[in-house]
Amino acid sequence: MMKVCIIGQGYIGIPTATLFADNGCKVLGVDIHPEKVDKLNEGELPIEEPGLKEKLKSAISKNNYYASTTAQESDVFIITVPTPTNKGDLSCDLTKVMKACNSIVPLLKKRNIVIVESTIAPMSTDNIIKPIFEEAGFTIGEDLYLAHCPERVLPGKIIEELINNDRIIGGVTPQCSDKVAKVYEIFVKGEIVKTEAKTAEMSKCMENTFRDVNIALANELAKICSSIGVNTLDVIELANKHPRVNIHSPGPGVGGHCLAIDPYFIYALAPKEAKLIKLARDINNSMPKFVVDNTKKILEGIGNIENPKIAILGVAYKGNTDDLRESPALVVIDLLKNEGYEIAIHDSHIEDESYCSFEEAIEYADIALILSDHDEFKDLNFDLMVNKMRNPIVFDTKNVVKNDKNNNEPQKERVKIINYGKIR
Repeated sequence: MMKVCIIGQGYIGIPTATLFADNGCKVLGVDIHPEKVDKLNEGELPIEEPGLKEKLKSAISKNNYYASTTAQESDVFIITVPTPTNKGDLSCDLTKVMKACNSIVPLLKKRNIVIVESTIAPMSTDNIIKPIFEEAGFTIGEDLYLAHCPERVLPGKIIEELINNDRIIGGVTPQCSDKVAKVYEIFVKGEIVKTEAKTAEMSKCMENTFRDVNIALANELAKICSSIGVNTLDVIELANKHPRVNIHSPGPGVGGHCLAIDPYFIYALAPKEAKLIKLARDINNSMPKFVVDNTKKILEGIGNIENPKIAILGVAYKGNTDDLRESPALVVIDLLKNEGYEIAIHDSHIEDESYCSFEEAIEYADIALILSDHDEFKDLNFDLMVNKMRNPIVFDTKNVVKNDKNNNEPQKERVKIINYGKIR
């Protein structure tokens, strides 16, 4: 039975662990937080992800999964720790990856496999990670097999995508790629593609950069249309009727650990060349202020309001999840608080003592600001909003409230819905 040690028990580490355990492997999940480890061993999750809790409990019941704060000897070591940016030059901060690598060096045996799933900047495996194991006396490709194997998953569908998406195997040597491919064949049904480590690193960063740049185009379009008085959403709908055009939807900004972080890893390596990448990041980072500026204008349009109250509907960056990583909603909230507005926050997917119910959030509010595309916001209770809000206005930055739905209902006509189609 293969022993797998997965360092980092978060959005990628836990689902990966359960899939190996579900397929007959003995899995040790390692995390530096003792309270998280205790909860995992009790079958409790620190994240919200459909189907994951059942798989975790099944793995525990079969004695195929155990969590610990320390690693143990294994056949395969997989590193899934976070990689933020360095504040100065926006480069990839490999501190946690290097710490994880160094922590397993005393446990390594000949013919072990080490896989880095954490998103890292191109050339990181060859220039920084490989030397750690070579200095310990291993020859990569002969008595230790090292590869970078980036994940590509969507929160809310992580299990499904880990199984069915194609998997890139970036081995330091062809022998490394061959050995690591056998590991993922245990549960991956998608195509397993072998390449070299630096190509795998760049492809992962570019996947997310491509999406970030295209979102920036949509967000810039929203700003332009707002400035000249054109309906952004109508423009996108009509332009997308072209068979080779697919403009994304604008929003309050870009969140998540991937799109909001990975483009910087490329930019930091070649800042003179990566002009478009950096500009896209700047545009997307500017959207929370765009939301706040327009929220202020909407409130000013109402007239003189004493102590305006803003209801925040949704904080997670991704709909129907509890994922707060790099969420633009957090920036919007801080900006509004700095302006002195009274804020009431509702997000049913996130446990936070400072958050409140939907009813409490909209009580006597002058505007409800939708910042997450949770399903619950697609069907708002307009009767309740008319009765509870001082000014029943919704600013839908995620375009989830459909204006044509229930259009004949009287209460809908009394709730003013504003989105990027027409602001104000």
